[in-house]
Amino acid sequence: MTYIRTDEGWQYLCTVLDLFSRRVVGFALSKRIDRHLAIAAFENALKNRRPGKGLIFHSDRGCQYASSDFRAAVAKAGGHQSMSAAGNPYDNACAESFFKTLKVEWLENKHFETREQVSKAVNEYLLYYNRVRLHSSLDYLPPAEYEMYRFDRPVAS
Repeated sequence: MTYIRTDEGWQYLCTVLDLFSRRVVGFALSKRIDRHLAIAAFENALKNRRPGKGLIFHSDRGCQYASSDFRAAVAKAGGHQSMSAAGNPYDNACAESFFKTLKVEWLENKHFETREQVSKAVNEYLLYYNRVRLHSSLDYLPPAEYEMYRFDRPVAS
């Protein structure tokens, strides 16, 4: 999760990344950083990806992910939860790297009056990130193209 300043107050963003392709497969925005935000992002990822039983959801040890409601949502989806080791930020490096990239490439010099403006900017960036932005770790392909190349399947949002 990360935060974005607006004149209306903070707007919080929670994303779900596919670690294989670095693709953002689900996200949610809220003015509250709570378990409901984490659950909304997870449910958005489920809707977009429709994973089978046995999915692994990895996160940091934040209270949102440790909540009984979030843990129940993962279990209900047939998933297993994995959490970073205590005091080890490197276990969640992909998520931290994504948020740094978002802020440096897209948000750094922008001023947002409203949360709605943040929502629009985040949506635009996620389309760019998933479909256009090249990743050295993906043979210099964007995540959606890398998935097509690796799995020979159509690109979904």
